[in-house]
Parts: sequence; C-alpha cells; structure tokens
Amino acid sequence: MRLTVTSFLTLDGVMQCPGAPDEDGTGFEYGGWSAPYGDEDFGAFMAARFENADAFLLGRKTYEIFAGYWPRVTDPGNPIAGPLNSLPKYVVSSTLTAPGWHGTTVLTGDLAGRVGKLKEQPGKEIQVHGSGQLAGALIAHGLVDELHMLIFPVILGVGSGLFPRQPVAAAMQLADSSTTSKGVTILTLRPAGPATFGTFAEEP
Repeated sequence: MRLTVTSFLTLDGVMQCPGAPDEDGTGFEYGGWSAPYGDEDFGAFMAARFENADAFLLGRKTYEIFAGYWPRVTDPGNPIAGPLNSLPKYVVSSTLTAPGWHGTTVLTGDLAGRVGKLKEQPGKEIQVHGSGQLAGALIAHGLVDELHMLIFPVILGVGSGLFPRQPVAAAMQLADSSTTSKGVTILTLRPAGPATFGTFAEEP
C-alpha cells in the first residue's frame, strides 16, 4: 500500500485543533479554525480521499478524537464514517493498551519498521489523517508517498505544526492543485528526492 498523509494547515503552518475548540484537550484558544471554510468542494475532496483508503494509521490523540465521534455515525453510506468504522485502523501509541474501536491494532516499538511492513501489504492506500506528531515522524523517515495539504486562508501565529523540526532537506513535486469556493488551497505533493540548492548571486 501507498502511505498518504492528509493535513489541514493554516497559512502559517499550524495544524492544531482544526475541527473544534479544545479538540485535543490542551486548551488551544483558536481551535475550530477550519469550520468556517466547509463547502461542497471541501466535502467532495475529503469523500474522494476516503474512497481510496484500505487502512488508516493514526496517532493516539487523533485516534481518540475519531474514536469518540465516528463510531456513533452508524450510516454505512457516510463517506467518512463508513470507511473509518469498517476498515483496519492502526494507532501508534506507547500508552494505549485496550482500544475499544472495532478493527484497531496498537503499534509500538520501531515506527519505521512497523510502518514499512504495513506498506508491504496489498491494497491502495494506508491513510494518515491529522496525527501531527506521527505525520512529522513519517515525513522525517521518508515513508510518505503522497502528501495532501489543505491550506486554509487564516493565520493564527501560535499552535503546533506539521513538519519535523530537524534536518530533512527533501524536495517535493506538485502532482495536483485546486482551490475551493471558500479559498482553501488543496495541494497534492509527492517526494522528488533530496532537496537541491543553488544561488541567484552573480558570478564574481
């Protein structure tokens, strides 16, 4: 399977609590910043994303947010609840021991090794949604095959972001882009090898 990451980001790179105030239990005062930008374009893109899923890989915090809501949406035709409730879910955690959501497996130990084995399984995509710390680690390990960034036209100036705070120096290739009616820019990016460097300075 290919490993894909779908992330909601502000213009200044914040991904914390997009869906609701205090979504992650940290008391983040600007939570819910993505809610005003929902429209048909946004919904259609997300529904298409979930159609490609054969499994989900989540960090513990995102898993607990999802597990607290989506099992209560029982319509199997719901484009997000249907796949989330029926497909295998893998949660990376050193503290979660008894997940209650059907189809969940807890992953511990060597992240790169465990995820590498998941990617060897047949199927279309194993998808990461949210899960900022996990997504950053996967990017740092070079395990992400495709990155979907939904960039919302809002600036917060505070909050946790997506990309790892360590040297990575990787180039990305733009595979697709679109903009919703409410101004959300959707970028689909794929790894393009190591970053390259040059200069605009004039030769002496």
